[in-house]
Parts: sequence; structure tokens; C-alpha cells
Amino acid sequence: MTSDPSPHANSKAVALSIAGSDCSAGAGIQADLKTFHRLGVHGLTAVTSVVSETPLEVRQIETVAVSLLQSQVKILLETYPIGAIKTGMLPTRPIIIAVCELLKQVGVPIITDPVMVASSGPSLIQDDASIALASRLLPMTTLVTPNMPEASLLLGRKILAAEELETAAREISEKFQTSCLLKGGHLPGTDDKLDVLWHEGRAHHFSHPDAGIGEGVHGTGCALSSAITAEIALGRPIETAVANGIELIQQLITESDVWNHHGKSVRCLGW
Repeated sequence: MTSDPSPHANSKAVALSIAGSDCSAGAGIQADLKTFHRLGVHGLTAVTSVVSETPLEVRQIETVAVSLLQSQVKILLETYPIGAIKTGMLPTRPIIIAVCELLKQVGVPIITDPVMVASSGPSLIQDDASIALASRLLPMTTLVTPNMPEASLLLGRKILAAEELETAAREISEKFQTSCLLKGGHLPGTDDKLDVLWHEGRAHHFSHPDAGIGEGVHGTGCALSSAITAEIALGRPIETAVANGIELIQQLITESDVWNHHGKSVRCLGW
């Protein structure tokens, strides 16, 4: 008689996304799941909110009950060997506090995408939630991945130029005691874009070509943070995870799908 195989013999690495649901499936937990799958990681999700949106507009946001969010996170933490956790859209202060209470003892790397403003313009987070994000969640975080507008909010001043990115990434890292990847996708012009990682006291610069696709695509920030989360769940160090994540997102942008809506381009990353 042969013994039963190990219950984990064929198991995948596991990553959890705690984020909002995007009905257009270009951002939020849908983008996270597609990215996890692309990288061979089993993806779990705890839904914080349901968003009626497309790459062109955000029409309505409904948050889930805090008790339901807590139930989702608890049952997943109890059941799966989660290797890394990504937080995305956490729209209210009670939701942020609930997530922090659940995650403070888990001992798992936390990657925070500080989703504050949609690419189409509207705010995605309440004012008091921004304060809770900064004071409660970021100090627990292993890596935070703000874009330039989000970094400006975190530092209380405008970040506008490439030469400001390294200093801003270092200041965010020191202020919140976490590593910081500051994304330069909002830099003006069509020159190469720059992302700067500040990690363990030094800067790492990642330059990549401008995508050249203009408006009408969203979810790149969600996909990048989830790619980094998947890479960390697979055991990669932060510097490698960030480099591999940026490379993947550039590929997904290049392969993006596009539809026409009354003369405007609606794009989705090419998973």
C-alpha cells in the first residue's frame, strides 16, 4: 500500500488581495486575480467595496459591511498558507481599522497600494480614511506603491518632476517606516518613465519606455502591486519582485486590448 501524498505536494503559492471590485474588470480585485494567475499564484480576495466604473468614469461606490469584510479576511487567514497580502481600495476609516486589526499579527509581507484617486479623476477614499491609512496601515506595511498624486497627498506637497522622485520615495519610507516604490507614470512628456524604489536605505531606479497610449486605460497600479505581491509570495526579494513586476506591466500594456466608445479609446491590460 502506498502512502497518501503530502497534502501540499502540488500546492501553489498563495496571495491575498483586500480591495475593491471593478465591474469593468480592468482594475481592483479582478486585475489582481488575473495578475496572480498570470504568475502562477493562487489568488484570494476579500472585497471591500463594489465600484461601478470603466476606464473612463467612476459612477458609484458602495462599501461592504465591516463585519462581512472581517469575515472574509478571517476565514481566508484560517484556511490558506498565505505568502503575501496586497491591500488596494480601502474606502473608509472603519474598513482600514478593521483590516489593520486583522493583519497586525499575521507575520506576512503586506504590500499597500494606497488607492486614493481614480485614473479618471474622482476620489476613491474618504478624507478621514486617508488619515487612518497613513497613521494605521502604512507603518504595518512592507512596501507601499504610491503614484505621484498619491505621494503628493502622503507628503503634503506636490511631486511633479523626475528629479523629485528619489527624495520623495526616501521621505515616505522614513516617515512611515516602510519600503516605498514611487511610480513616475504621471511624469509629463513622452520620454522614458522612471519608478524609484527606496528600500533598506538605498534607491533603485527603474526606467521604462512611455506606453504612448494616452488616456482610457486603468488598473496598471493595481496590476503592478499585485504582481509584486505574487512575486513576494513566490519567495522573491523586494528588489527582484519590483523589477519583475514592472517588466510584466510593460508587457501587459503593450498587449492591451482596446475598444472604441463614442470616439474614446477604452483599454484593458492584455492578460
